[in-house]
Amino acid sequence: MSILKSSFIGLACVSLAILSQGCGDDSALSSAVILSSESHEESSNSNTLTSSAVQSSSSSSAALNEVYDSSSSTNSPTSSFAESSSSKDVEPVETSSSSSHHSELDPELSSSSRHSGLDPESSSSQHFGPDPESSSSSSSRHSVPDPESSSSAKPVKIDFFNGADISEVQEYERNNTKFYDVDGKESDIFTILKNHGFNSIRLRTFVSPKAKYGYAANGCGHDAEAYGDKDHVVAYAKKVKAAGMGLLVDIHYSDVWADPGKQIIPERWRGVNNANAMADSVYAYTKDLMIALKNAGATPDMVQVGNETTPGILIHKPNSKTDCWGNGVDKAATSVNGDMGTAAGKANAAKYFNAGIKAVKEVSPTTKTVLHIERIRQASTVNWWMGVIFDDYKIPADVMGFSAYTAYGDGSPDNWKSLFNSLTSKYSKLEFIVAEYNGGDSDNHYKFDGSRKKTREMISGMNHWIGTFFWEPTIGGAWGPSLFDKRGKDLYANAKAFEEFF
Repeated sequence: MSILKSSFIGLACVSLAILSQGCGDDSALSSAVILSSESHEESSNSNTLTSSAVQSSSSSSAALNEVYDSSSSTNSPTSSFAESSSSKDVEPVETSSSSSHHSELDPELSSSSRHSGLDPESSSSQHFGPDPESSSSSSSRHSVPDPESSSSAKPVKIDFFNGADISEVQEYERNNTKFYDVDGKESDIFTILKNHGFNSIRLRTFVSPKAKYGYAANGCGHDAEAYGDKDHVVAYAKKVKAAGMGLLVDIHYSDVWADPGKQIIPERWRGVNNANAMADSVYAYTKDLMIALKNAGATPDMVQVGNETTPGILIHKPNSKTDCWGNGVDKAATSVNGDMGTAAGKANAAKYFNAGIKAVKEVSPTTKTVLHIERIRQASTVNWWMGVIFDDYKIPADVMGFSAYTAYGDGSPDNWKSLFNSLTSKYSKLEFIVAEYNGGDSDNHYKFDGSRKKTREMISGMNHWIGTFFWEPTIGGAWGPSLFDKRGKDLYANAKAFEEFF
C-alpha cells in the first residue's frame, strides 16, 4: 500500500473514530495508530532503544538454552504449563509440540556481538498510542486523559514491603467464605495478615479474562465473574488502600496466566501486526488502568510490567489445543512477538517494557516500576536477561523482581544470597524484591524449617532489597502449602505457619 493511500485510510479512520468512539478491532485501527504515532514522535531518552554492550555468542546461547532446559525446568506457581523441549536447538520459550514452532535459534545470536535488533523503520522513536478497547482511548495517541489530582492517591510510606499475593480472595468472597485468625476469631483477610506483620498486597491483572482462553473463560473454573479485569482490580485495590497497606499491581499483559511457559497476546491485540502498534496498546492499556486506580484513590506503590518474563513478553497466540491455563500455544509473528531468544524479539520486548513503564510514570511518577523473572537457580540466565534489558536496552525500570521457590529447585535462601549480592553490586541504581516465594519443599508441603522467616529476614537485611511477597496465603499447590486450613468453604489461619511471621 502506498504512503498516500495509507495516509488517506489512516486519516479516514481517525475521523470516524472521533464520531463513533473508535474504528472497531485492533487490526482495523492499526493503520491509524501508526499514522498518528509517526506524526507525534516522542523525544524521551528513556524510550530510545540503544545497544552498546558486546558479549560473546557462547555465553548468550548458553543462557538462552538454560531458560528452558528440561532437566531443570519446573512448573510455574500460577499454573501447570507444559514442560519445554530438552533439545538445545529449539527456541527457549517454546512449549508447543508443533514442529513448525521448534525452529533453530536466531542465527544472529551466534555472531560475535549482541545485536540490538532495532526496528529499521523506527529505531529512533517510540510510538505509544491508544488501545482501541481502552475506555480512555480515542483517535489520537495523546488522547488518554490526564488523571485528576487526588491527595488520597499518594502511595503508602513503607520501608520494607512484607507482602502477599491474595488475588484469589476476591473469588472466596463471592462464595461468602469466612476467615478466622489463629485465635479462632472471625476477621477479614487484611486484618489477619496485618496482625502477623504483613503490610502489603500484590494483585494480578488480566487484560480480558472473559475472552476465549482467558482466566475467566467459560468452563475454566473461574468463570463466575471477570476476575482480574480492570474493574475487579480497582475495586479490590481500594480495599487494600482502605486497610492502610501497600499495593503492588502485577500486570500480566495477557488474558490468562503469563509465565515462563507462555506469554499469550491478549485476544483484543491479536490483530495488531507490528511492534509499534503493539507498544501503543501496551501503553494505552497500562495508562487507562493506572488512571482508574488513581482516580479511585488506590494508586499502586509498585507496578509489575509483565509477569515472569524470562523468555520475553507478548510472545504467543492460542490454538485449538490451548487449555484453560494457557498450555499449548503457537508463536506469534516475528513482527510483533517479544521472544527474547531472537534479536527482533529483544527489540520488540524492549519497546513493550518501555511503553508500560512510560504509562505508569505519566500517571504516577512516584510509583515504582518492576520487571520480573524467575530462574534464579541459573545465575547465567539472570545475568544474561538483565544484561539485555538494562545494559543493552537501558530499560528505565526502578525495581528488579524475582520468583524464588525451593519446591522448583531454587534451593534455600542461603543459595540465593550470593547471586542477590552480586546483582546489587552490579546494578547499584536498581532496587530489588522477591516478587514470589513460598518456602514449600514439594507439592503442597513445607518442612517448617524456618526458610520463610529466613527469606524475609535475609532480604530485609540486604542493601537495595525492598520487599518480599508470599505466594499465596490462601492457596496450596506445587509451590508449597497455604497459610490457612480449609474447613468447608471457610479458611482458618494455621498457627504453626504464622509463627514464622509475627
